[in-house]
Amino acid sequence: MPQKLMDVLMLGRCSHEFSWPRRAADGEYYQVCLLCAVEYQYDWKSMRRTARVDRTSSGEAADAATVRRRHTKKPTWVPRARRLKLATPVRFRVKNLGTWYEGIIVNLSQSGVLVRGSQRFPDNTLVEMVFEMPEEISGQKNSSVLCQGRITRTKDTPEKVETSEVSLAASILDYKFLHQKQP
Repeated sequence: MPQKLMDVLMLGRCSHEFSWPRRAADGEYYQVCLLCAVEYQYDWKSMRRTARVDRTSSGEAADAATVRRRHTKKPTWVPRARRLKLATPVRFRVKNLGTWYEGIIVNLSQSGVLVRGSQRFPDNTLVEMVFEMPEEISGQKNSSVLCQGRITRTKDTPEKVETSEVSLAASILDYKFLHQKQP
C-alpha cells in the first residue's frame, strides 16, 4: 500500500480502486477512487464509469449538463435497479460474530446483493460478506472486498427445498478492499 501511495503522489499514476457508486444531490451517480480521490460519473444502465467529474471550489460539478438537470422534475416512480447476474462464491456472517457461512451471489445491483446459502438470518440483521467485486464496479480484477450489509428479506428457495437453501437479500451499507499481502 505505501508503494501505491508513493506512485500516486510522486509519479501521478493510480491503479484506481473505486468506491461503491454514490448518488449526488442532483440524483446522478458517481464513483470515487479510494486511492487518489478522483471522481467519475457512473452509469448504472451500462455499468460503466463515463466522464471524470471536475469540481469547482464550491464543490459543485462544473459542466452545464449538471446545471440543467438540477431544474428538471424528479420522477415519482423509480425503476428497479439493474441486476448484474453472477455466480460468485461469498462468505458471510452476522457482523462481528465468528462463524462464517458459504454461499453464492446470484445477483448484485446498486441497491444490494442476493445471496443463496443454507443459513437463514432475520430481517434487519447486520451482516459482513467477503467476495470478489466484479470488475464492472470496482475497476480492477481480483478485487476482494469486505462488505457491510443489512438483510432486507429471506426467502426459501423453492427449487432447492430438499437442501433447505434460502435466498438472502441484503442492502449494501459499505465496503472496503481487502489487499493481498505481497511475498
